[in-house]
Amino acid sequence: QVQLVESGGGLVQAGGSLRLSCTASGLTFSSYAMGWFRQASGKERDIVSGITRSGANTYYADSVKGRFTISRDNAKNTVYLQMNSLKPEDTAVYYCAAGSRLQSNYQAYDYWGQGTQVTVSS
Repeated sequence: QVQLVESGGGLVQAGGSLRLSCTASGLTFSSYAMGWFRQASGKERDIVSGITRSGANTYYADSVKGRFTISRDNAKNTVYLQMNSLKPEDTAVYYCAAGSRLQSNYQAYDYWGQGTQVTVSS
């Protein structure tokens, strides 16, 4: 079966960095666009960043532009999210997702990881 496993979350001070990883199995990774979403307590799940199947095109939410970088390694079935200059408002559970194409609507994605908590202290 398809599995997406996130790692790399944790507690960091404001201004710090974290690198999230999401490794996929059970699917042809290079055939899927990948997205990173986040959901803060009591809020909706929103897209943070996305990347097309080849990695040629990326998307960033305005709130993370210039601070976060998405990348993928199709040989390793892994997508990454490098998060720099973290802010307390970045605190959320971060999820990776696989879909047929890069979209901002979380309902368009077919497979999801279990999520990893990112907490940024002020």
